[in-house]
Amino acid sequence: MLAFPAVNDLPTPPHDVLASIPSPSVSSFSLGPLTIHFYALCILAGIVIAIVLTNHRLTKRGVEEWQVLDIATLAVPMAIIGARIYHVITHYTDYFGPGRNPWNPFEPGSVWAIWEGGIAIFGSLIGGTLGALIMCRRLNIKLTALLDAIAPGLILAQACGRFGNWFNQELFGQPTTLPWGLEIDPNNPAFPPGLPVDTLFHPTFLYEVIWNSLGALVLLWLGRHLFFQWGRLFGMYLVWYGAGRIVWESIRLDPSFVVLGLRTNVWAAIGAVALGVLIIGFQRLRHPEPEESPFIKDREQQTTATD
Repeated sequence: MLAFPAVNDLPTPPHDVLASIPSPSVSSFSLGPLTIHFYALCILAGIVIAIVLTNHRLTKRGVEEWQVLDIATLAVPMAIIGARIYHVITHYTDYFGPGRNPWNPFEPGSVWAIWEGGIAIFGSLIGGTLGALIMCRRLNIKLTALLDAIAPGLILAQACGRFGNWFNQELFGQPTTLPWGLEIDPNNPAFPPGLPVDTLFHPTFLYEVIWNSLGALVLLWLGRHLFFQWGRLFGMYLVWYGAGRIVWESIRLDPSFVVLGLRTNVWAAIGAVALGVLIIGFQRLRHPEPEESPFIKDREQQTTATD
């Protein structure tokens, strides 16, 4: 069931708030005939950060410098495709229905209009991991080594991408009187009807930026320990990100399908935490020894034979 928060169910804060976080008045700019969206720039900046940090971590383990770019050529497009497909599926009423033409790329609100917002991290994880798996097999790199290397950069990229939601004035939380309440343009289609125009909202984008940035530091620290190899650091990423997402997702106001009283992305976040715990536990039993090489055994044997 697709649930929209009812105005009567939302708290109406008093209007004596002395401080707030303003939202940007623009979400794009023109460069000649092109329209550049800040949302896209935030996503691109996150991708660059993840690639640079992952390259640094992989080369320290003996992988050829910038070989991560070869992996990214497939993993990044598949991550974006997966993110969009997941979003469209979980918000299909936004795209399909009477009077809508979702397949026309020249109309606003089409399934192709990714620049308008609408990608999901859980879908990107599925698509990106599949693309990474294919490229790792081609390059003889262990998927577990790549996932552990990318974990800190990935969660930092997500922090960067959340600023795109700020520019789009979307995915904010419930009304609040806290001094860091977020201002939303009352003419914004996402502004809940019936609330006073000066209502402030929880800046869920900022909560996730802070949580993910802290997570990047934690993962970088944990990554120095041999225990967090064989995919276990990536498992810790799933636990950290999923735990935070459960909280932030629970206070968001954007419509979502609800299953057994919880938003679909809350269930996805719970699944991420559970999967992370399973990865850590399973890999601990399967590989108690250190992961000495990031390469698949065939590559190691070839290297030894060449030497």
